[in-house]
Amino acid sequence: MGWDSSRPVPWQRLVREWLIYVAVMAVILFVAFRDSGFVGALAGLLASGPLYLLLGYVMAKFGYQRRTLSEMRSRRAESSGGRDPDAVDGTDAEGTSRPRRPPAPTKRTSGGGDRPRSRSRRR
Repeated sequence: MGWDSSRPVPWQRLVREWLIYVAVMAVILFVAFRDSGFVGALAGLLASGPLYLLLGYVMAKFGYQRRTLSEMRSRRAESSGGRDPDAVDGTDAEGTSRPRRPPAPTKRTSGGGDRPRSRSRRR
């Protein structure tokens, strides 16, 4: 997509995400740089704010819009009918039963070839 100056920029979301990032990183940096200069690390965190907001602004104008966690959850629930799409229990997304295919043969399941046939035992 190209640049579109009429696209909205989610300022509130960008600022909220950056504040959460700063809070978490401030705690981590405080613990890591307790003995040395914590002020320099804090100044770096504060300098990251305008850069993050500028990058978010440019990306929003180009059309990038990240989905929220709730949007990802609802989309997954809609596409799978409330079921886990990766589940292997013999049912499809609509919940209807279907025959389950056997696993592909491997060397360990005697279907991989290059294995001599067993002889029949004499009684």
